Amino acid sequence: MDLLAYPFMLRALAGALIIGLAAPALGIYLVQRRLSLIGDGIGHVALTGVGVGLLTHQSPVLTAVLVSVAGAVAVELVRERGRTSGDLALALLFYGGIAGGVVLVGLSDDSSNANLMQYLFGSLITTSPQDITVIGALGALVLAAMLVFRPALFALCNDEEYARVSGLPVRTLNLLLAVTTAVTVTIAMRTVGLLLVSALMVVPVAAAQQVTRGFRATMGLAMLIGLLSAGTGVVVSGEIDTAPGATTVLIALVAFLITTAVSALWHRPRHRQVTPANEVEPPDVVLHNS
Repeated sequence: MDLLAYPFMLRALAGALIIGLAAPALGIYLVQRRLSLIGDGIGHVALTGVGVGLLTHQSPVLTAVLVSVAGAVAVELVRERGRTSGDLALALLFYGGIAGGVVLVGLSDDSSNANLMQYLFGSLITTSPQDITVIGALGALVLAAMLVFRPALFALCNDEEYARVSGLPVRTLNLLLAVTTAVTVTIAMRTVGLLLVSALMVVPVAAAQQVTRGFRATMGLAMLIGLLSAGTGVVVSGEIDTAPGATTVLIALVAFLITTAVSALWHRPRHRQVTPANEVEPPDVVLHNS
């Protein structure tokens, strides 16, 4: 624990905790919509943004945010038009993003492998106070949006047609999810890296789903698992000198295995209980007509 006496480790821990809390809060909606891999696609586009920043000598984080948001909005509009399926749009995002990023980084003055690796796999120990400010502000906005708009987003992710006939602004909500996904991917690239960021959105949610039943409970437990995985990952990586991002993802996967085992034991035949027919669980989310 002596490592936490160093300012760079405290900044690394703070950044990891912010992402560990915000990523699963967003990820539960992506999992519900069967868009678990969209984080990977936007991560590839963010690499193009990093390349633009290095080539133009601007902040790679800022250019990555702008390029990622533009890419996420473009994919959502293409998907909405219906002329290109969601998985094909993601594939185009994957290949175009990674190809553009590699080319632009290669053309920049600072094209060393070490500089590229810190964006691909994360580099928390190089996080500056300014980075923490940006991560904290954007992470708080993402988390607030996911909590404030939870009823509407829940309805959208479960049944888009129902959300539309209920009078919800479906296009706006879809764009909100796209933009917040892009922002989360970009700020998380310093924590777990662009190639692993999707795991922090999906794995805590998958782990929570093994032992919870309602949407609200799943969201809360997923955020807790993400928070603990991120914090533990930073501390463990500092103690054994491993990559913080990869360590965080492995710890989240261990949490998934544990919850899966617990669920399997709990739902053995002798523990199975039948819910009375007249007992109805309260809904997780209620939409109020204005």
